[in-house]
Amino acid sequence: MKTVTEFPFAVTEEPDMGIVLSDGCRLSARVWRPEGAGPVPAILEFLPYRKRDGTVVRDALTHPYVAGHGYACLRVDMRGNGDSYGLMDDEYSPQELADACEVIAWIAVQPWCSGAVGMQGISWGGFNSLQVAAMQPPALKAIITLCSTVDRYADDIHYKGGCLLNENLGWGATMWGYSSRAPDPALRNDWKGMWLERLAAEPFLPAVWLRHQQRDAYWQHGSVCEDFGAITAAVLAVGGWGDSYKNAVPALVENIAGPVKGIVGPWVHKYPHFAVPGPSIGFLQEALRWWDRWLKGIETGVEGDPAYRAYLMDGVRPASWYDHRAGRWIAEGAWPAPGIASVAMALGADGLGGAGGRFTRMLASPQHCGAAGGEFCAIWLGPEMPGDQRGDDALSVCFDSAPMAVTDIVGAPVVRLRLRSDKPVAQVAVRLNHVHPDGASTRITWGVLNLTHRHGHAVPEALVPGEEVEVAVTLDHIAYRLPEGHRLRVAVSSAYWPMIWPSPEAAVLTLTGGGLELPVRPTAAGAEWAFPDAEAAPALQQREIRPGAHVRRTEVDQRTGVVSLIIEDDFGSAENLDHGIIVGSVARERWDIHPDDPLSAHGTCHWTEEMTRDGIHLRTEARCEMWSDAESFHLRAELEAWEGKVRIHTRQVSDVIPRDHL
Repeated sequence: MKTVTEFPFAVTEEPDMGIVLSDGCRLSARVWRPEGAGPVPAILEFLPYRKRDGTVVRDALTHPYVAGHGYACLRVDMRGNGDSYGLMDDEYSPQELADACEVIAWIAVQPWCSGAVGMQGISWGGFNSLQVAAMQPPALKAIITLCSTVDRYADDIHYKGGCLLNENLGWGATMWGYSSRAPDPALRNDWKGMWLERLAAEPFLPAVWLRHQQRDAYWQHGSVCEDFGAITAAVLAVGGWGDSYKNAVPALVENIAGPVKGIVGPWVHKYPHFAVPGPSIGFLQEALRWWDRWLKGIETGVEGDPAYRAYLMDGVRPASWYDHRAGRWIAEGAWPAPGIASVAMALGADGLGGAGGRFTRMLASPQHCGAAGGEFCAIWLGPEMPGDQRGDDALSVCFDSAPMAVTDIVGAPVVRLRLRSDKPVAQVAVRLNHVHPDGASTRITWGVLNLTHRHGHAVPEALVPGEEVEVAVTLDHIAYRLPEGHRLRVAVSSAYWPMIWPSPEAAVLTLTGGGLELPVRPTAAGAEWAFPDAEAAPALQQREIRPGAHVRRTEVDQRTGVVSLIIEDDFGSAENLDHGIIVGSVARERWDIHPDDPLSAHGTCHWTEEMTRDGIHLRTEARCEMWSDAESFHLRAELEAWEGKVRIHTRQVSDVIPRDHL
């Protein structure tokens, strides 16, 4: 990544610009503006992740660069987070979206703004950019959404294929720790009162989300797939194959009628100018082309760009981390692409792609099957990617192809299964794997299905034990090249821990037929698109106090048989040399299960957050755990806050939530 120090405009920064909403709540904005540029368009990033010490490293790379090219850039802390007043009640709540619309209207009438506003963000900021665009605030002309979703129920961190993702607890624990932190004492004389109010009201969101186990009105709110036509602003959608949000970009390009373009690279959950695995791209240059066209009216040629640009990754050996992925950029003028064919490959007694026909395969995976699945959302740059799949494959029913010619897989494969279950509630996990000549197995893409959701996510229907049903499992979008002479494998299991919570009883499934619908693109001869090299503004200057470290290990208790995944993410501690704050954090997760007992499933999470400023030392400890019996989910959480050696707040939460076809 090239560091740029000279820009068309010098940039001034204001660390705490107040935006007072109509109900009197003051939000805090960090603002970068170009000197001498006159009224300019503005770019808003609206997040709960704390501009003062949370997103500050990436903000330094990004916002001064864009501001230096003639834009006002605002990083606004949402209500109840960071240095903003008020309280947060949920993610993407009506209050949050209304606040964002009001902030956009406020920005548009400032004397330094031309009246045109764009909105940009990754993850939470990508979600609310789409949702705010669907509300059509008049000043919002364009957005750039990264690593986001169009469907809050089926394609977020809560549920997938109607199965409960354990990320529902994991990310809920993260927000329990994140949003309970104090404002910066250097900015607020009343910081302690704000903090105590925040601590007393901080919602434990996993309990909220777990009360909506089907796709009801709660999830329809904010799901822009309910009405793609509501989005009239120009949309640049960006994603990564190493991220959990692989499906939004093709969905947006396919369904939005207005100006829309999509880019998907090999990256995890990061901005593409510094994301890994490489190659990174000149994302900020691409963003400027987008903003210049839709906010300034400058002809930049973005309308002529391909509708969908994707990084076609070379098939490689499995690894829990990659620094770089070999491959090439491909480009499609339209999406769905007319040149991509759906190739049918039957499942049969002779494997994948043979004669097919009826067969009988019993499937009763041990509950710890899924250990090689990696993290649902790779983000912390530790060993989070899916490793060698052979261990999970051995606990699954597998269908292997013969050695194949070079095959470019571009799109969302679909696996259809005909099966019976001996229990009324059961689940399947399906992986499409790349089998190397020596037997190593790389996961290409995957999907899961709660079989009670086989007819849809709104009204589940229990299985009739012994009755044969046909189901379709749509796997995540991907762009992947299978090398010459290598094989494909469809691996099917009845458990996928710790990615999803197990069914209440261990089901035995009988597979009797099925097939794979494989999206195959004509083999790309070479790169079809080239992005500029990555550029950024100078990095934030910090003093490292404690280096970061990431641990992910599996343990087996030889006495009890319990299998445990232990995750320890120490994000280190550092002093911000710009304004002097010292922050550090540590996250810990543990996921336990006995291979023979789905009701032994147990998850625990613990976040420690610390802040030191001018002799003031603040710390929060956020803990939570989850387990279940056959009828209910059980949640317990505790939040502690410390000022120096004095505990100034403690709160416990416990909840019991009935299982509903889950």
